[in-house]
Amino acid sequence: MIIYQGIVAVALARNPSLIRAEQPMASDLSSTDCTALRGGASLRRRRDLVFVVNPRGANGTTVQQWKKLLPYLRSRLGDDCNICESLTSGPSHAIDITREAIREGADAVIAVGGDGTLHEVVNGFFCSGKPVCNHDMNSSHSTALGIIPLGTGSDFARTLGWKNDPHDAIERIAKGLKSKIDVGCITGEIGESHYFINVADIHLSAKAGYYASRYKKFGNLCYVIGALQAFFRHHNQDLRIKVDEGEWEVCSQVTALCIGNAKYFGGGMEITPNANPSSGDYEVVILQDFKWYDFIFKMHKLYNGTHLSVKNVSSRRARSIEVEEIGSNSSIYVQSDGEFLGFLPRKFSLLPGVIELIC
Repeated sequence: MIIYQGIVAVALARNPSLIRAEQPMASDLSSTDCTALRGGASLRRRRDLVFVVNPRGANGTTVQQWKKLLPYLRSRLGDDCNICESLTSGPSHAIDITREAIREGADAVIAVGGDGTLHEVVNGFFCSGKPVCNHDMNSSHSTALGIIPLGTGSDFARTLGWKNDPHDAIERIAKGLKSKIDVGCITGEIGESHYFINVADIHLSAKAGYYASRYKKFGNLCYVIGALQAFFRHHNQDLRIKVDEGEWEVCSQVTALCIGNAKYFGGGMEITPNANPSSGDYEVVILQDFKWYDFIFKMHKLYNGTHLSVKNVSSRRARSIEVEEIGSNSSIYVQSDGEFLGFLPRKFSLLPGVIELIC
């Protein structure tokens, strides 16, 4: 048996004769439950599905919802799929689980929870700047990405027009239809590449997200609290940008710069309303010279995606964009999919069609 940090490798699930259904497969069963469900003879190969669950998501309600959902999931998918449930034990564990599942030939890794869990799973599809590959070089299939939205925020699912209904998500998984989607890649002066599927943002919005992460226990209200805290001592900043390897341009008095592979962030704010994760490019939205009262009077436009007509808001398409501050304060925040990444400078490149999404 192959065991990796509490996750039983998918290779084990492919041989049902090795285990009994519902039998514990590792000493720390509190974090992992893998099941090989034996069905009748079938000409079609059973799909190996790994469900990555954050038990601390949405203040612990994610795992409660997941436990209630499991009987339906098993009854709906168990005849055709080998089901492996993996509970994460801390930050970045979902990345490790995803990488190992792909290497062992999983048909799909399903992110169960909110955008934070999805973000980690997406990063698990890559390692050392390259897509993770199946150990079996002769394998003809790749690992797909799936989503069951159960967390505080499901902004990426909202972009796709999906209801926040886990039963609908299970039906999509059962059908198994796939579509290739783009993924954003962020590089800096040092360190590994970082990947995002939704929205990356810079300056005020990123600072607000950084503070909001401290108040997750308040649900979507955390974004309001984070924004209020970020406004304190905020100053608009001149930035320099380079789009699609062109010439450097100066953007004066930038309040926020958002790079959208998808439409929404911050719990439903339609910040990049023309973004499409299958378009092959980003939508870049820049807010300049905003004052605190501008957000009070224009917040509704930011949420319904009509802010592109507002003065001092611009939008453009890009396949890559480099951003650096003018000066040397090193204090311009950067985040992606709600995860704090540090400070400028950064380059944002798009990887078109690099992941198959169960849709």
